[in-house]
Amino acid sequence: MKILPAIDLLNGQCVRLYQGDFNQSEQVAKDPIKQLETFIEDGAEIVHIVDLDGARDPNKRQYPLIKTLVEHSTVPIEVGGGIRSMKEVEELVTLGVDRIVLGTAAIENPDFLKEAVALYKDHIVVGIDAKNKRVATHGWETVSDKDYITFAREMVALGVETIVFTDISKDGTMTGPSIDQLDALNLAVDATIVASGGISKLTDLEALKAIGIKEAIVGKAIYQGAIDLSEAVRL
Repeated sequence: MKILPAIDLLNGQCVRLYQGDFNQSEQVAKDPIKQLETFIEDGAEIVHIVDLDGARDPNKRQYPLIKTLVEHSTVPIEVGGGIRSMKEVEELVTLGVDRIVLGTAAIENPDFLKEAVALYKDHIVVGIDAKNKRVATHGWETVSDKDYITFAREMVALGVETIVFTDISKDGTMTGPSIDQLDALNLAVDATIVASGGISKLTDLEALKAIGIKEAIVGKAIYQGAIDLSEAVRL
């Protein structure tokens, strides 16, 4: 099972948000580069980065820092955070980012998604953030009427091969992942499902592996010492 340790960037620092709330953030590491190096030393095969500044304002996307992280990394880098234009996608690909997570734009601008998949299929990942099984957008501030599985099927029909699923109610809570929702999603679509949100202990990862989930993003549990990354990557 691939464990994707998370680095959430805000003002150049590593932070964690509670359920996506910028007003409930805490710094978890001072130096993103050192944190990346630590994750790689502990066995991470891919690192998940969220550009929180870019998510709020595309003009403030942290391209220089992302470039530095990519240059320092010996493993693939995945980046998400409010990416809504081909210009942003192309810039990130140019910087060497391996996987680019599209969220709000995937549901609101299907033409953009189609173009991104057509040009950079191997790089494109769709992030599905859900609240009560409904797809949420704009940093989780807006909840649509679209069911998460219905949306996932639409994404796969367009050529998307990897989906990051986050149950908003679980994010940052350390209360365990949404096993039932992840299981239903994994059975419903022919795509790699990446679990995100709520993972707090090794048994959570074992439960995900048992239902066929092959990748999981882990943030708070690693920073708080509840999960030892070097141990988790051996699952």
